Amino acid sequence: MQLTIANKITIVRILLIAPYVISLLKMNQYENGQLLRYTAFAIFLLMCISDVVDGYMARVKKQVTRLGSFLDPMADKLLMMSSSILLATPATAVEGFVLPTEVAVLIIGKDLLLLLGFLVLYMMIGRVHVVPGVVGKFAAFLQLVMVASILIGPEMSKAIGVWPIIVSSMWWTAAALAILATMIYLNYGKKVIESEAYSDDEAASDRTDENGKQ
Repeated sequence: MQLTIANKITIVRILLIAPYVISLLKMNQYENGQLLRYTAFAIFLLMCISDVVDGYMARVKKQVTRLGSFLDPMADKLLMMSSSILLATPATAVEGFVLPTEVAVLIIGKDLLLLLGFLVLYMMIGRVHVVPGVVGKFAAFLQLVMVASILIGPEMSKAIGVWPIIVSSMWWTAAALAILATMIYLNYGKKVIESEAYSDDEAASDRTDENGKQ
């Protein structure tokens, strides 16, 4: 299978998660750890930009593939899950901006629950096609902004005194949207299952009618 440009960009984005995680793991272990935090921030921004670019290539340039449909959301989830875990762990968190454990659990739990739901749907109906809604898209966007805001928190606090309050409001809003997005996706899954069950009943009824006419 030949990889499209969008596929290649997504793969690079996944590979960038390793140096990003390493930078976060090491930033509080050295006296000049601030440079590692800047490195993590730069890599994070690069991954966000690449996400926009590969999405553009896939949709506008008609490079949508089954592989890309799998890799792109996986890259997003790996980035957010690793960010949530590390930024909520005191040893690897940004000083003064430790992500609350509850927020990290809700964000990670949403992704894990959705992944489980997709697998259940696939096992039941043999296919899964989910188009993210407005809430889901905004929740994902806010989570990215939240991570970026935490990574540059110490610098922004010097320029904007209420920055910690802004970031705090941001992460609790992200947590609330994670819950709402999960409820919406679960409702979507329920409707898909009910629709498939109805279609199967209709098909069975049609076959019964045809056999009766014969």
